[in-house]
Amino acid sequence: MKYVVSGYIGFDNFGDEAIAHVLTNKLKNEGAEKITLISSNPAKTAKIHSVNSCSMFNFFNAIKDADILISGGGSLLQDVTSIKSLIYYLMVIYTALILGKKVEIFAQGIGPINSRIGQILTKFALKRCSKITVRDKKSQDLLISWNIHSELVNDPILDLSIPHKNTKGCVGIQLRSFNTITDDFLNILANEVVKRFADKKIKLISLQDDIDLEVCNKFKQLIFSKGIDVEILSKLELNQVFETISNLEYLIAMRFHANVVGIKSGVKTLAINYDPKVEKLAEEYNIPIINLNQKDISQEFDKLFA
Repeated sequence: MKYVVSGYIGFDNFGDEAIAHVLTNKLKNEGAEKITLISSNPAKTAKIHSVNSCSMFNFFNAIKDADILISGGGSLLQDVTSIKSLIYYLMVIYTALILGKKVEIFAQGIGPINSRIGQILTKFALKRCSKITVRDKKSQDLLISWNIHSELVNDPILDLSIPHKNTKGCVGIQLRSFNTITDDFLNILANEVVKRFADKKIKLISLQDDIDLEVCNKFKQLIFSKGIDVEILSKLELNQVFETISNLEYLIAMRFHANVVGIKSGVKTLAINYDPKVEKLAEEYNIPIINLNQKDISQEFDKLFA
């Protein structure tokens, strides 16, 4: 079988590159004849994953030559980030359907889809897919309300074997820029971190440098101004991220897959809620979570220590 994989690939985003890694290894182990990843950086993607790759807007021939299109994982089919991204990923799916190819939705978080046109186009496409797996119950419930069958599976990264190292005295903080993250919130978080972890080594973890580094640097200055030294880790490769997080005693994280790796590696994890998928994850695994508009986050830190 020849496969084409559509996802948020080539943007140096840890979570999506990790999913691509898991998926390509799975397909290779199943004896795939050819695997092509659609990427914003085809040369780098081909080198990292040892597969074929094509550019994001030059996928027609790759799909035409394939047997199956796999869309996922991650949160591709949603319009909270942008309706443009939803339309793009649907366009890839519709291209495969028009060309008579099988389409599989792989371990996705579906929604939220707020626009009426987005809902119509997504429903129409999903009803014509040969297989759909989703990574959370709310996504499955949404599809049930649309009379679409799906299978509930783990997020692909939860299937990885990550060692439980959990080095005492080391705290990781993973932040990303977001339109509702305020200086006020960062100050509140910095005060709580200094209060709780003054005697520990603090590492700020950037998982997508063009988005994360700015807020990491801002937070570093806040911590440093309170007399605490802090290190920023950036330009990390996949294995370095797994190694870094598994070596922590505590993790405070915004990104969904940072929280997933923390949970999987047995690190005491506190989530920061910037997206419904993070809230779903915290609820499912019963980890404490703080909201970006919270003024008092002490109770959540108490739960982290408990």
